[in-house]
Amino acid sequence: MSLREQLQSGIKEAMKAKMADRLSTLRLINAAIKDREIAGRSEAGEVEVTDSDILALLGKMVKQRLESARAYQEGGRLELAEKELAEIKVIEEFLPRQLTTAEVDTAIAAAIAEAGATSIRDMGRVMAVLKGKYTGQMDFGAVGTSLKGRLS
Repeated sequence: MSLREQLQSGIKEAMKAKMADRLSTLRLINAAIKDREIAGRSEAGEVEVTDSDILALLGKMVKQRLESARAYQEGGRLELAEKELAEIKVIEEFLPRQLTTAEVDTAIAAAIAEAGATSIRDMGRVMAVLKGKYTGQMDFGAVGTSLKGRLS
């Protein structure tokens, strides 16, 4: 079952169970996917959004909500922070399991070997290998920092 089908199934279940908060979050995800499709159409005609595109979009949504929750907590708006954290839990249901630090290190080493990387100039090729295999499973910002340290 594709991510899109899982999402549609989740929307139906949330409607039947009258889970308003969950339904709202699922509809936000669906709207973001449709926005991505529309943006793709205007760029290159009819473009289908793949599961890896959806995973990247979901990862971005989680990051946005983490930043918002942090800002709300700093501003003393705990009820809004809790709402953002609840949305993160719903979004994460559609993301694959996050890799542990050891698994990320192993994946980086394997990607360096696969890309034949020897210097910082090869960082783009290594990141392409990692994104192709591990989209949604690791934080590529942190991976980039680790990768720079290894390739320097």
